[in-house]
Amino acid sequence: MRNAQSEVLCVFPHKHEPICSFPFDAFVFILGPFSRTFAAGSAPAAAFFMSNPPSDAGRGNAQPVIRLQSVQKSFALPSGEVFDAVQSLSLDIHQGDVFGLIGKSGAGKSTLLRLINLLERPDAGQVFVGGRDLTTLSRRELRDTRQNIGMIFQQFNLLQNATVFDNVAFPLKIHGRHSRAEIDARVRECLALVGLAEKIDTYPAQLSGGQKQRVAIARALAPRPQVLLCDEPTSALDTETTRALLETLRDINQKIGVTIVIVTHELSVVEVLCRNVAILEKGRLVEQFAVVDAPSEERKTALGREIDELVRRREREAREPIAPRPPSLQRSPQEVAYV
Repeated sequence: MRNAQSEVLCVFPHKHEPICSFPFDAFVFILGPFSRTFAAGSAPAAAFFMSNPPSDAGRGNAQPVIRLQSVQKSFALPSGEVFDAVQSLSLDIHQGDVFGLIGKSGAGKSTLLRLINLLERPDAGQVFVGGRDLTTLSRRELRDTRQNIGMIFQQFNLLQNATVFDNVAFPLKIHGRHSRAEIDARVRECLALVGLAEKIDTYPAQLSGGQKQRVAIARALAPRPQVLLCDEPTSALDTETTRALLETLRDINQKIGVTIVIVTHELSVVEVLCRNVAILEKGRLVEQFAVVDAPSEERKTALGREIDELVRRREREAREPIAPRPPSLQRSPQEVAYV
């Protein structure tokens, strides 16, 4: 593993063509989080997901599940200049929230997301997830703590030579600490949650883009993470598939209470899915608000005003009665038969 652009060779002993390329970022996040799952005497697989998702009530008084304190991250450019991707930014995200990070290209959204799981280590500041400061942990402690964090990448990052079952089971098999029955039960539960139970023996090449992304979600959910990070998960999908994927994420949030943080450039994604949103400009947090709350004053940013307009438009459309179809435009029974 040379660097973040390296590829990892993955071997499945029951395949005749065992070698497949796999992006290093994804490997780090699949390998890292699973070291303590299903410890001896742990609960059975049926109890794998949260049975009682946390309610929104009282969340303001709860300790945030993610807390960023004055984090900074800079990159050296080939020209010798320094690019400040994230500049002294602080942010709290509470348990069970669906939180959007938006901004123009280069605003620092993806870098900020990667700071949360320490795929990028901050130059300064602290990163708390589940009450632990990730920046102070040893490599082994960080690996154990990452079991609490799942990640969905933009380009799916599936193993092409492996079935859907093996893709979701991959991190569990790597550690070799789980019985076949435990792995089988867990994979089937994850696939059922994302609506792909019937694709368990299918290969990625036989799946649509939306189905591939749902397999990636199932894989990310395998360790029962407290936090699910999503880096532009809809950017490679068409409008209809995007809508279905957002419904899947909303359903997961409601059923198991996982906190979702999503980076996106699509305002409609924020309006449909997110409860809260932070707007970034040049690596700084310039505005943060609850998506459904009516503002007491005009939003500070153009993006904030556009989100408000989308929300208000949807509310108006929901209140407007659907006009009956004029008799002249109503279809005859014969026409209906051909629709």
